[in-house]
Amino acid sequence: MLFHVTMDVDLPPDLDPATRTETLGREKAYCQDLQRRGKWVHIWRVVGQYANVSVFEVDSPDELHEILWNLPLFPFMTVRVTPLCPHPSAL
Repeated sequence: MLFHVTMDVDLPPDLDPATRTETLGREKAYCQDLQRRGKWVHIWRVVGQYANVSVFEVDSPDELHEILWNLPLFPFMTVRVTPLCPHPSAL
């Protein structure tokens, strides 16, 4: 199953710098592991925003839910999920 996911990040300005660095490091490692495993198919930065647009390929909505909830930055995100299906005009 394919899902289009938009993630807007809003880190508190007073977040401890060491916590911020550690959290961002865990986020990057987790994201890259999911990419290597073929779950996080695309990730694109949104220009001028602390946000991304991503495509996930997972076995179920529950799997995507688990992936998203385990993102280290999840507590600081607004996430929008759109399920995708093949378009009849696609080659």
